[in-house]
Amino acid sequence: MRIFALLLAAAAALPAQVVAPNSLGISMGHIHIVTQNLDAHRKLWRDLMGGQLRKMGPLEYYMFPGVLVGLREGANTGGTDDSVINHLGFLTPDLDATKEALKKAGIPIVKEMPVTRQFFSMFPDNVKVEFSEDKTIKAPYVHHHVHFASHEVEPMRAWYAKVFNAIPGKRLKFQAADLPGVNLSWNPADKPQLPTKGRAVDHFGFEVSDLQAFCKKLEADGLKLDMPYTVRNDLGGLKIAFITDPWGTRVELTEGLASIK
Repeated sequence: MRIFALLLAAAAALPAQVVAPNSLGISMGHIHIVTQNLDAHRKLWRDLMGGQLRKMGPLEYYMFPGVLVGLREGANTGGTDDSVINHLGFLTPDLDATKEALKKAGIPIVKEMPVTRQFFSMFPDNVKVEFSEDKTIKAPYVHHHVHFASHEVEPMRAWYAKVFNAIPGKRLKFQAADLPGVNLSWNPADKPQLPTKGRAVDHFGFEVSDLQAFCKKLEADGLKLDMPYTVRNDLGGLKIAFITDPWGTRVELTEGLASIK
């Protein structure tokens, strides 16, 4: 545990921001959790995992290398089980220390994979979070993947490749696609999963280097935006838009979240 504590103490000195974008200007941006257990989530993302608090208007984010985890207080209709977003994935250099710290915090470990050095935990609001060991990373936690469940894995993966220029591939046994800052992975499901809107993990987001131009491209390609390109002066001029994929995953597009202070 001493090594784990030293890693947490050093986390503030490490870069905690979204990574450089791909050729379309896309990189992983954030994950947004809606919860009535705001303090419980803060104790995990901030106190236990060392996320650096950043505020943007009324919104609060916890920064990790590669992602921001946003928290918003409110009711939700359920956790990640049975949702299109099945779980979130993070890397840690010390899996045993992470497991011990989560257990002490009262977080259940719901499945362990000792051979591959991974486990699943269940955060408040039934948000499933997977931790995988990677002893090469220099931060206590690094964002790794968003894991979908879908009855149409290949069409869904092809959609993310076409729309966001995600690079198809495989991660272990899973069909996957990579974007800067995130691996998108898929579990096959035997039926359509529930849409993310209103769930605890309500949406995830991509940061876009020229959001207005990208939104015009999406619309020219025949895609419908749930929210058109909008400048939020109440959020420091943050530019946002929303789109929902054909399988019910709500995706926020932002420009300016990468520079949040």
